[in-house]
Amino acid sequence: MQTLRSSSASPFGRKIKLALYVLGFSDKVSVDPAKTLDPNDTLRQQNPLGKIPCLILEDGNVLYDSRVITEYLDYMAGGEKLIPAGAERFEVLTKQALADGLTDAAIQIVYEKRMRPEEKVHQDWMDYQQAKIDRALNAFENNPLPPVQHNSPDAAQIALACALGYLDLRFAGEWRKSYPTTVAWLDDFASSVPAYDKTKPEPGA
Repeated sequence: MQTLRSSSASPFGRKIKLALYVLGFSDKVSVDPAKTLDPNDTLRQQNPLGKIPCLILEDGNVLYDSRVITEYLDYMAGGEKLIPAGAERFEVLTKQALADGLTDAAIQIVYEKRMRPEEKVHQDWMDYQQAKIDRALNAFENNPLPPVQHNSPDAAQIALACALGYLDLRFAGEWRKSYPTTVAWLDDFASSVPAYDKTKPEPGA
């Protein structure tokens, strides 16, 4: 059986868990919690960067990061399930990159607050990351992703749903006040993809 190293709160790990459910692979991959800050965790041997998610294949090979794993899962499912062919492929990959960039900027803010003493928190750095989040949210608000059809989200839709879920988790859903179209899109996603609720972070994550 393959093994996914991740954590409950990881939005990138959630992407992969969600994709596993959507593709019908959830019973074929075990989830092994990882502690990225623990030097004794085997994660650093599995992924030299010490980052999650990473997927350990049955032959011992390891795949990382979330976009690579998404490509692999799509390939294993026969292709064109999460990532379409042709010109549409690049649109989905670009929108996935935008959603992932939004997530990464949010994580940078969380880590700036978490890893530094309060007196050393760099507000200009956090403002720089927040501006990325704002521009990404504006882009999705002004050019919404299509709604999910038949419980079959693509990679961009999964990435955006997990990015917004992370904003809800770590920033108390403040984004919802300014982006009504995106809120409606996420509500539709959650009702169309049951795995979105199944992959919610554990309480207190």
